[in-house]
Amino acid sequence: MPIARWSDGEQLLRDPARNKDAAFTMEERRQLGLEGLLPASVLSLEQQVAMELEHIFSKSEPLEQYIGLIALLDRNETLFYRLLIENLESLTPILYTPTVGLACQKYSHIFRRPRGLFLCPQDRGEIARRLENFRQRDVRLIVVTDNERILGLGDQGAGGMAIPIGKLILYSAGAGIHPRLCLPISLDVGTDNQALLDDPYYVGYRGPRLRGPEYDAFVEEFVQAVRHVFPGALLQWEDFKKVNAFNLLHRYAQRLPSFNDDIQGTSAVTLAGILTGVLMQGKSLSEQRFLLVGAGAAGAGIGGLLRAALLAEGMEEAETRRRLLFLDSRGLVCQTRQDLEAHKRELALPASDYQKVGLFTPLPVSLEGIIQAVRPTVLIGTTAHPGDFTPAALRAMAAASERPLIFPLSNPTSKAECTPQEALTHTRGRALVATGSPFAPVTYQATEHVIGQCNNAYVFPGIGLGVLISEASRVSDSMFLAAARSLAEYTASQGNSLFPRLRDLREISQRIAFKVARTARDEGYGRSLSDLELEEAIKSFTWYPDYELRRPDRAP
Repeated sequence: MPIARWSDGEQLLRDPARNKDAAFTMEERRQLGLEGLLPASVLSLEQQVAMELEHIFSKSEPLEQYIGLIALLDRNETLFYRLLIENLESLTPILYTPTVGLACQKYSHIFRRPRGLFLCPQDRGEIARRLENFRQRDVRLIVVTDNERILGLGDQGAGGMAIPIGKLILYSAGAGIHPRLCLPISLDVGTDNQALLDDPYYVGYRGPRLRGPEYDAFVEEFVQAVRHVFPGALLQWEDFKKVNAFNLLHRYAQRLPSFNDDIQGTSAVTLAGILTGVLMQGKSLSEQRFLLVGAGAAGAGIGGLLRAALLAEGMEEAETRRRLLFLDSRGLVCQTRQDLEAHKRELALPASDYQKVGLFTPLPVSLEGIIQAVRPTVLIGTTAHPGDFTPAALRAMAAASERPLIFPLSNPTSKAECTPQEALTHTRGRALVATGSPFAPVTYQATEHVIGQCNNAYVFPGIGLGVLISEASRVSDSMFLAAARSLAEYTASQGNSLFPRLRDLREISQRIAFKVARTARDEGYGRSLSDLELEEAIKSFTWYPDYELRRPDRAP
């Protein structure tokens, strides 16, 4: 019996980068061997977008909507990205936070088609060869996770791969970086999540996580392989546990262009929201007092960029320490504590400054007590513990500031330190609120309050685009400061929310990319292009999804 083989036309329909589904014209069908393989009607791309939107929202469950969108990406890349770009506000919460968290948890049970690369302990010594198995050779942007701190959900094993996939989707949709330049990678070094190991359908590596020298050696081999196989690629570290996140960032920041979005991206978008709020009040950043509840990777990153911004405004280093106070699960982060991790020691308040900030021993133990003592104007939460911003704490913020900035940033939605409704109710509608996950507008005393989402998607696509355009050799803190200022300037010109509409993401990303590329140039890390040349480079590099005419004699 002869072995069946696909025709060239069938292969074309199975290639998501080239497939148009029913949008192939009659002439294309004749020339490409597609006659009989498609229904008779020819649909326009606009008709296909409308149909796919109908398909997605005919499903009532967000996870089913996610599965449907990823299936479309696997079938017709151009249609997927056009659909997303034209519907960013309604579809991003499905592909990114909050639904992507559920997709990570259910990953093994919704797994359909592999995307990106999975590197496991048995690949040690062969990681460069595994990278060479990826079809595209001109990879310029890699998002990598070891899956241990996925959002506020913890260790999700191989399921964490949904995060790099989602991030790169937003790079392409939000900044126009072509999908063929992007590569998601999971360092599947095991899991300590027993529920995953007990699941007979778990698709990941079955074994405890690599730790210590073995883990470090694995990551080192991976970085060396990236530099060899994809030289010049920008590497984004994503959802690593706190200690590893800091160690990897410090270890590799000088060796290849790289950054950690949980630390640096979160800090940039948070600073942007604060700057917008300050502009709305007609005040300056240096007038603010900050209380950060949570001193992990995100909290420390936010504090670091806030300190840089305050120093840039002329504030003395000692004063910045008094303006930036941190709380963790054991209380105030201060130098008299003996249990502080290395990154927390850099944030700690000296005992000699207690009285200068309004504190007296014994120190208050509750969040409400701390707020009453130090009277912050900005409250930021990164604890992933719902309810941490209690009604009493919120009322204390209202007493401390006429228009307090309250940022419960933990995601997904179920992990937020408080809801926007709670923040507005307990501050009598005076708070300016931004959240990590999307929330609907809140009505308080007949006034509707639009809740800005402090979403990293506002900054990381533009930062990545700017780094690629400038061919920067490293990613500096100044680039994140430039990104934050650019976003704040744009938002302040648009309305009275702390963040702009997500539908404007491509314009926002181009503005940020220009500021980042210019900063790279001015610091000596990027190409020496004029401002006009940078603007033209960004425009010519930016990809927009549209069907191309397919000819059999033309390489796809």
